[in-house]
Amino acid sequence: MLFYWFLFAAAAVPALAERQWSMLQLQGARIAIVSIFVVVSLSLIIGFRYEVGGDWSTYLGYLDYASMLTFGGVLLAPDPGYVLLNWISVEAGWGIFGVNLMGGAIFSIGLIRFSQTLPRFWLALAVAVPYLVIVVAMGYFRQGIALGFIMLGFVSLRNNSLIRFLGWVLVGATFHKTAILLLMVAVIYRSTNRFLQLILVVGALAVGYNVLLADSVDRLYQTYIQDQYQSQGALIRLTMNAVPAAILLLQYRKFSRLSDDLRLWRWVAMAAIVLFGAYFVIDSSTALDRVALYILPLQLVVFSYLPDALGPGSRGRQLNWVVLILSYYALVQGVWLFFANHAQYWLPYRFYPLDMASF
Repeated sequence: MLFYWFLFAAAAVPALAERQWSMLQLQGARIAIVSIFVVVSLSLIIGFRYEVGGDWSTYLGYLDYASMLTFGGVLLAPDPGYVLLNWISVEAGWGIFGVNLMGGAIFSIGLIRFSQTLPRFWLALAVAVPYLVIVVAMGYFRQGIALGFIMLGFVSLRNNSLIRFLGWVLVGATFHKTAILLLMVAVIYRSTNRFLQLILVVGALAVGYNVLLADSVDRLYQTYIQDQYQSQGALIRLTMNAVPAAILLLQYRKFSRLSDDLRLWRWVAMAAIVLFGAYFVIDSSTALDRVALYILPLQLVVFSYLPDALGPGSRGRQLNWVVLILSYYALVQGVWLFFANHAQYWLPYRFYPLDMASF
C-alpha cells in the first residue's frame, strides 16, 4: 500500500510549490526532460504491474484469443485496437507485460500531454493519481488506453483541430467502444449552427454504431441495461465528477477569465451533472459509471484552475486551495484503499522485475 502513497506524494509535493517550480525550474528543455521522465515512470509502473487490478485474469484471455488470429483477423475482431496490442505482444514473445507496457505508455503520454496544457501541471497529476491512474489505468485497462487517446484528442481540440480530435476518439473507440460517445460533446462545442450540430451528432453516432458497435450492441445492452448490473461505488464516482462540474458551472465567470478554452469543459460539466442525476432514475448504474470514466479529465481541469480562479493575486490563498485539493484527493485515495470492496485486487502492488510484493 505504501507504494501508492509514494506515487501520490511524487506529484503532490511539487504541486505545493507549483508557481515557483514552473517559473524557475521547468523552463525550456527541462520541461521536456521532466515530462519524459514522468511518462517513462508511469508506463513502467502500469506496464510491469503483476496481478494488480480487478480484471487481471480477464485480460490474460485476450492473449490466448489473439494468438489464434492472423493480422487480418485482428482487424476484424471486436475492440481491434486492444486485440492488436495483444497480437503484437504474442508475436514478439512479450506476454501480458508487453500489452500492459504499450497500453500504459499510451495512457501516460495522453495524461502528461493533457496535463501540460493546464496551468498547474503537478496539481493535475496529483488529482489524477488516486483514481485515474491507480484505478482506471491499472484496472479498467482498455478504457484507460481509450482515455489516453481521448486526452490527446482534447489537446487537439484545444488547438482548434476538430478532425484530429475525431481521429483520436475513433482510435480510442477501437480499444473500448463506449469512447465513441465523446464525439457528441466536441461536435456540439465546435459548431455554432444548430442544424449542423444535429446532423453531425446523428452522423457521428451512425458511423460509430455501424463501424464499432453493431456487432456487439446486443451484448452491451444485455450487460449494462437488461441485467441491471449495478456498479459498486458508482454513485461515489459520479459524485467525484459532479463536484468539480458544479464548481465550474457556479463560478464560471471567475474561471473563464483565465482561459477561453473552458467553454468546452462547461459542456463536459453539464454532462457530468446529467449523469449524476440519471443515477437516481436509471436502473443500471454500470452504464453510467462506464461513461463517467471519460469525464474524469474534468477533475484535472477544474482543480488545476481553481487556485488561480478563486484566489487571484494572493499566493497564500492559492496555496490554501492547493492544500485543500490535495487533502481531498488524499482522502479519496485513503478511502478507496482501505474501504473499497475491490481494493484487495490492487494490494499489494507488485512490480514484476523486482517482485516488490512488500509494497
